Amino acid sequence: MTNNSFTTETEELSKLRDDIDSIDQQIQQLVNQRAQCAQKVADVKEHFSKPGESVVFYRPEREAQVLRRVMDRNQGPLPAEGVARLFREIMSQCLALEEPMKIAYLGPEGTFTQQAALKHFGHAVECQSQGSIADVFREVEAGGANFGVVPVENSTEGVITHTLDSFVGSNLNICGEVALRIHHHFLLKEELMSEGLVKEGASSELSKPIRVYSHAQSLAQCRQWLDANWPGIERIAVSSNAEAARRAQEEDGAAAIASEAAAELYNLNIITANIEDMPDNTTRFLIVGPQTTEISGEDKTSLLVASKNEPGALYHVLAPFHEEGVSLTRIETRPSKSGTWNYIFFIDLEGHQNEEKVKKAMALVQQQCTDFKCLGSYPKAVL
Repeated sequence: MTNNSFTTETEELSKLRDDIDSIDQQIQQLVNQRAQCAQKVADVKEHFSKPGESVVFYRPEREAQVLRRVMDRNQGPLPAEGVARLFREIMSQCLALEEPMKIAYLGPEGTFTQQAALKHFGHAVECQSQGSIADVFREVEAGGANFGVVPVENSTEGVITHTLDSFVGSNLNICGEVALRIHHHFLLKEELMSEGLVKEGASSELSKPIRVYSHAQSLAQCRQWLDANWPGIERIAVSSNAEAARRAQEEDGAAAIASEAAAELYNLNIITANIEDMPDNTTRFLIVGPQTTEISGEDKTSLLVASKNEPGALYHVLAPFHEEGVSLTRIETRPSKSGTWNYIFFIDLEGHQNEEKVKKAMALVQQQCTDFKCLGSYPKAVL
């Protein structure tokens, strides 16, 4: 390369970097202008609120609409979802100026539920770890947290029954949903790696972990991989993958199946990454809170329905949805506590409870049921 060409390259790079610096300054100014608008929104809401009325700062339907528009108008080269994630964090910071939010989640720290909470609300919230799904509900009901995040179903292993059962006696509403791709990793502590006792992706006959900890759902989601790579290892189910990582760090001869975040938190090594049997393994999480959510344009509604124990009961529950052209996306059955062989149906449908066809279908269903409860209408997951 000649000196002239080198000078030309340097000049071109210098100009481009100056352009980037200028654009960065404009972005920063616009972000702060947006934050000022958010503060004015809070002032307007407080000014027009009625005495004794709590002011609602967080509007899930509004955020969903903003993120959808961001993705629709994106022209690249950044991917639409990547740009939406940037806006998600901007909105999180702006909302924190209006009202710093507390989010209860199924802990401990490092769980997939915490990842789902941060994905949905951004990082400008205070995440509060809870020991069980029931504790998440109780914390939100008591006002200790603004919202809660709980897992409800996995694409491989199905529904999480503890979450469904918690809705039976709760007055909380579903305010949103999060879909999170789940990647499981086989983790060991540093000592085993430094002593060369384990080779990546295969077991060692000399000195290997004799037990592996993980949540029951995760053990099931990695069953085939464990059978092929660690057929003799004891599999022990614990309350969460983060708890599994903690035990793997503290106990000799222990491994864990957990997330990358848990590996970092508990200083464990990822021996083999992405060991889930199904590559598209996804878990759906629900956002629960005291408020209702208005129409966003792309919504779901969840219902709890108890019917009489008689022939054709399920048909009579489902027929009104067909008659009104309402699409059902999920039906789950749980035993009712009110009597032997009585059942409760959990139903997810497309649309909002305030839309006319959904409202008509729900009214007809109520006529057929012994108990009926709308758990909430909420925007479909955007990210």
